[in-house]
Amino acid sequence: MTTEHPSAASTRTSRIIKAPAEALYRAFTEPEALVEWLPPGEMTGEVHAFDARVGGGYEMSLYYPPDEQAFRGKTAEREDRVKVRFVELAPPRRIVEAVSFVTADPALLGEMTQTVTFDPAPGGTEVTLLFENLPPGVRPQDNDTGARLSLDQLARRFE
Repeated sequence: MTTEHPSAASTRTSRIIKAPAEALYRAFTEPEALVEWLPPGEMTGEVHAFDARVGGGYEMSLYYPPDEQAFRGKTAEREDRVKVRFVELAPPRRIVEAVSFVTADPALLGEMTQTVTFDPAPGGTEVTLLFENLPPGVRPQDNDTGARLSLDQLARRFE
């Protein structure tokens, strides 16, 4: 589901993963795990700081591969850097994060909310990523594609 108005854009992406909610929740709250699955597609990641408590959060860079021609980084030529603050941690069912890009581009400024839920489902756990208040410079289609690619990698990590 995607809204049309860019100032209030949101995306919701879900996938059933054959893993218990507790293990999936940990994959969102451990820096070593985030680096393995969060960078979508051929991107790589690096966690610069991590504090797994409400009010804490992390700073992470996602790097585009050297041969990538279609995308330009939000922070630097081949880098998207984000600052994430944990708003709510409710193991093993829900994580709410306030996410902002480290950027000078006014179209990418602002804080979006990501709510992650882990719900029992036949054969595993349904992981849902709800992004709200996307900055105007983030196309909902691109956000949804990135979320799907990340969830695919999360599934591969467990399946």
